[in-house]
Amino acid sequence: MTFPAFSSSQIDPRARGKELGTHLRDRIAANYAGYTDLFAVAGATPEQVRAWAERALEASADWAPELAEEMTGIAAGSGLEPWQVAVVNARTEILAAIDATGHGECSTSVVLPESGPPRTVQTWDWHDHLREAPMLWELEPRPGHVVRTFTEAGALAKIGAATSGLGVHFNILRHDSDTDDIGVPVHLIARRILDEAATVAEAAEIARSARVSASTVITVVTASDEGNDAASIEISPAGVAVIPPEPDGVLLHCNHFHDAALAAGERHATSRPGTYDRLRHLRDHVDDLRDPDQHARALAMLSHAPDAPVCAHPDLTQPLNQRWETLATIGLDLPAGHLRVHQGGPCQVTEATWRTF
Repeated sequence: MTFPAFSSSQIDPRARGKELGTHLRDRIAANYAGYTDLFAVAGATPEQVRAWAERALEASADWAPELAEEMTGIAAGSGLEPWQVAVVNARTEILAAIDATGHGECSTSVVLPESGPPRTVQTWDWHDHLREAPMLWELEPRPGHVVRTFTEAGALAKIGAATSGLGVHFNILRHDSDTDDIGVPVHLIARRILDEAATVAEAAEIARSARVSASTVITVVTASDEGNDAASIEISPAGVAVIPPEPDGVLLHCNHFHDAALAAGERHATSRPGTYDRLRHLRDHVDDLRDPDQHARALAMLSHAPDAPVCAHPDLTQPLNQRWETLATIGLDLPAGHLRVHQGGPCQVTEATWRTF
C-alpha cells in the first residue's frame, strides 16, 4: 500500500488548487467530513467550526493571498465551499480553540553528519479514522522551483522538501497562549517556507511574520555546497524560538517546547507527559539515528512503550478523538529534493515498503 500522489501542472495558485481539487474531489470531501466528526466529538458546534474557518481564510488572505487563492481553487474543484477547505488547513487552530489534546503525536530526528547530507526521520501520528487523509503532492510554485510534500487531502503542505535544498518536518505543540482568535494556519507557514525559503534564517523570518493562534514546531533542514544546517522553529502566539542542533549535530523534537521562555507556557506535556519519554527514547537511540541508511533510522524509532509509543496503534475502546496511529514514517533526501515515505509505523517497515517521491 502507498499514499496517493498527484503532480500539479498549473503554476497559477487558483488553477493549481482547482486542478488538485478536481483530481482528489472525493478524498478531500472525506477528509473534511472526518474533521467535522473530530471537532464534534471534541465539543465544537458546526457554527463555531464555520466561524473559525472563515477567520482562518481571512487571516490567510491577509498574510499570503496566493495561498488563500489556492484554497479557493481547491474548493472550486472539489465542490466544497472555501471555508470548508479552510477547515482542513486550519485543523490545528480549531483543535487549539477547542482546547483539545491527545496522547499521540509525532517524533522527529535530524542528524547533521560531518560529511554527507542530513539524515532525518519522522513518525507522523494522527487519528486512525483519518488514515485515508494523507497524500503526496508535487507542485511548482514558481518556474524551476519544485516542492514535494506529504500532506492531507486539501491541506496546502506539511512535511516536505524543495529543490532549493530545504526541507521541513512538522510536530504539533500546545501553549497557554493558544487562543480561539484564529490566525494564520501553521500548515500555511510550512508551505510558505517550502515555497520561498532557502535558509533556516529565511524560514524563521517567514514564521515570525505570521500572527498565529495555535502552536507547532517546524524543523527546517538545509543541504547545500556550503554545508548543512537545521533548526526547530517553535511557533506560538507568545512568540517564535529557534532551537539549533546540539554541538554534535543532533536535533530531536517531540511535542513539547524546548525554548525555556516558551516552555513556561507548556500545555501539551502538562497533561500528556509521554512526549518527554518519547524524546528520551530518541536520545537513547541516537547512534542508530545517525545511520546513513533511512531504514535503520526508522527502526531506531520503534517503541511501543504503553504510555509513550513512538510507534502508535489505536485503542479502539477510546472515542475517535483519543485514538492515535502512526500513519507514516518519513525522511528527507535534500540533495535530490525528494521524500522517502513508508505508509505506517516503524514496526511495519521493510526494505520494500519505502517509496521515493
